[in-house]
Amino acid sequence: MDKLRKVLSGNDSTPEEEGSIITQINEMSTLSWETRIKGFCICFVLGIVLSLLGSVMLFLHLGIVIFAVFYTLGNIISMASTCFLMGPFKQVKKMFADTRLIATCIVIFSIIMTLIAALVLHKAGLTLIFIIIQSLAMTWYSLSYIPYARDAVKKTFSTVLDV
Repeated sequence: MDKLRKVLSGNDSTPEEEGSIITQINEMSTLSWETRIKGFCICFVLGIVLSLLGSVMLFLHLGIVIFAVFYTLGNIISMASTCFLMGPFKQVKKMFADTRLIATCIVIFSIIMTLIAALVLHKAGLTLIFIIIQSLAMTWYSLSYIPYARDAVKKTFSTVLDV
């Protein structure tokens, strides 16, 4: 548990990094482990609630725009919730690591395009397409944090498609 706490809190720096300005700022502004867990849980639950609320709004026939905004905000808040665990600098660094660079770019692109299609273009079909892409990209991005999960999904799909 201590190793997990150390990795998630960003305290696994090398001696060369200990003197850097970013490390010093991070040390001055760190939250306690309990506060980080509470912040993560609150943001994650809020993100899920917003996404579900968007789905309810869609089924109440309040429009695709409201659904897209609530769903996208929910995804953004859920994704940002991990900043409480790792810290914002480490989170951004991990998001743009080689293993998840493409997934991160597709998530960001689909979030932006969902909002543009819904709020600017007012195209329900295009908005729905970008929401589907956003959901798939968020799933693929999330799987990148679980060891061998993406390999398992690839193998499963290749097995299913070969049959």
